[in-house]
Amino acid sequence: MDRFDTLVFDLDGTLLDTLPDLVVLTNAALGEFGFPPRTTDEIHSFVGNGARALVYQAVPANTSPDQAEAVMQRWKDLYPKIGNKLTRPYPHMVETLTELKHRGVRLGVLSNKFDQGVHDVIDQHMPGLFEVMYGECDLIPRKPDPAGLLRTISELGSTPALTIYVGDSPGDVKVSRNAGAFAMGVAWGYHDAARLREAGADIVIDDARGLLNFV
Repeated sequence: MDRFDTLVFDLDGTLLDTLPDLVVLTNAALGEFGFPPRTTDEIHSFVGNGARALVYQAVPANTSPDQAEAVMQRWKDLYPKIGNKLTRPYPHMVETLTELKHRGVRLGVLSNKFDQGVHDVIDQHMPGLFEVMYGECDLIPRKPDPAGLLRTISELGSTPALTIYVGDSPGDVKVSRNAGAFAMGVAWGYHDAARLREAGADIVIDDARGLLNFV
């Protein structure tokens, strides 16, 4: 079995179950504009391509671009007030990350979540575990553009050949491929494991402790 010295993780649906807070936040923003709320299943289906994509799908179909952008800005304003109270790490994730760090594995996060949101939620639920963390920002384009992953790997002092990118979506598999990293899917996230295999994941694991087999 191949061995790697660097693991970079997607966030929502991979490290943390953030969906309950995203439901509260998105419906709070929609409600302030008189728009109907979305179900958990609907918001689940919108997750994965960043906050703007989530909000633009959540507003009614006939919403003008200016109005959708106003909801987006309100969503961002409400984020620090609503926070991450309902968010939880997936089973065995924190102890596995702690063991990986103890073994000297380089750990990073690359997410399509907005950059400040990445830092806020990781600092709250997984402080001190990651050396490099990035969300979408001026320096980091959204996945599956490989630029963010390549930058993260470089800042961790590694190479794509020695890196696993861990994620729960076909887009995560694609960014792994685009960057030349090993593509690992997780079966516990927001996308079906069969879709990850169809997308070309090198492996799909169903327990976070399986990460220890690759380092």
